[in-house]
Amino acid sequence: MAEKRAHAMLFPFPCSGHINPTLKLAELLHSRGVHVTFVNTEHNHQRLRRPKGRDGFRFESVPDGLDDADRVAPDKTVRLYLSLRKNCTAPLVDLARRLGARDGVPPVTCVVISGLVSFALDVAEELGVPSFVLWGTSAVGFVCTLRLRQVRQRGYAPLKDESYLTNGYLDTPIDWIAGMPTVRLGDVSSFVRTLDPTSFALRVEEDEANSCARAHGLILNTFDELESDVLDALGEEFPRVYTIGPLAAAMHRRVDHAHGIASGLSLWEEDAACMAWLDAQPEPRSVLYVSFGSLAVLSPDQLAEFAWGLAASNRAFLWIVRPGLVGGDRGIDALPEEFVAATKDRCFIAEWCAQEQVLRHRAVGGFLTHAGWNSTTESIWAGVPMICAPGFADQYINSRYVSGEWGIGLRLDELLRRDQVAAHVEELMGGGKKGGRMRRNAAEWKAKAEAATAPGGSAYENLDKLVEELRVEDSNAVVKLAKITNGR
Repeated sequence: MAEKRAHAMLFPFPCSGHINPTLKLAELLHSRGVHVTFVNTEHNHQRLRRPKGRDGFRFESVPDGLDDADRVAPDKTVRLYLSLRKNCTAPLVDLARRLGARDGVPPVTCVVISGLVSFALDVAEELGVPSFVLWGTSAVGFVCTLRLRQVRQRGYAPLKDESYLTNGYLDTPIDWIAGMPTVRLGDVSSFVRTLDPTSFALRVEEDEANSCARAHGLILNTFDELESDVLDALGEEFPRVYTIGPLAAAMHRRVDHAHGIASGLSLWEEDAACMAWLDAQPEPRSVLYVSFGSLAVLSPDQLAEFAWGLAASNRAFLWIVRPGLVGGDRGIDALPEEFVAATKDRCFIAEWCAQEQVLRHRAVGGFLTHAGWNSTTESIWAGVPMICAPGFADQYINSRYVSGEWGIGLRLDELLRRDQVAAHVEELMGGGKKGGRMRRNAAEWKAKAEAATAPGGSAYENLDKLVEELRVEDSNAVVKLAKITNGR
């Protein structure tokens, strides 16, 4: 009977870094027979490319409560976060009930959210269904965010004054986080770099992470072999942790590409011409791919250091310079004209691209990245070593593990210098021993990621366990859920 089919309603925080991993999870669930409703905000639903549903997989939307002025304000992300908390609970509950009232559509049997929308746990409670959180970082990133409360309580943050940003204080060893090696205070999170005792970002991050304890289960885009120690420690606090990544690898292995949305939804138009440029490169692994993700904002000085460092490397590169990458809402137009002229014969500059395809291209041999977790896992899956330039949230701890624990990359100093950019590019892309070792390590982790998502692998099995948790086995439970979703 149709009523027995599990129905997952998924709602991510409305930015690319949350939308796309949640969408990949939705596709995987759908490929296993789960009915899926993927909920965007109305604003993003209009912007997104290819938001088309199909049998058993629908897209819906709810208002985010923002006006046009809010969307261009300097603190637009904060406004969005607060507006969602204030305005979205009732529309999500109403949507779930309407879905359950439609002919042929099973009632919503679980709610799956990304980080930063913990208010939607209340939606699941009101509907009387279990909730799951897909937290968007690594396991170690999640644990570091959980421990921000202890960092604050132990007096490590906020910082005493601005000198603490540069006087070596951020090198203070943190050796008390279970499952982790000793790390620098500055690597725990960007949010410790505050002088404000009432820091909004610091409190939001710690509250959102700790709220995951309310959920029935925690889903992570990682695999057991990559973070075994920290996952063992995390299991002491969270009895249901589902490691089902890398989601990029799992998607390509499990989903029918003719019907699935393998590369995700994009808030910007992807430039297909960059793929033709990569196809024309004569040497394999000769191109450095450069992208700082969907949220990073560089100062003009930082942009110049990256640009002239790339110019001095004498290596071919594909650089994604999206609108808004540079302060003042600038993009490609902010690049120095002299730089463009000096590198035009060995570079391709685009506003956006299909990153997974780029990383898997035979011509790409390295990735200069902000070290966001989506990008990091996609690079691991592709077997491409990295140069990390962290600047926000979990990017610092990701960079620490990329360079220190996994041996698959280098890290730029926090004071960005063009000469170090050029030197790191040469070290990564050149024929030296260190670059060769990183390439071998990257190939090994790629093989482990592929094995984890293959039948019998840890991520494959954990996805099976998650799907079983989502299924409604008891027909009485189905009837109860139908009454809840249709009768209130």
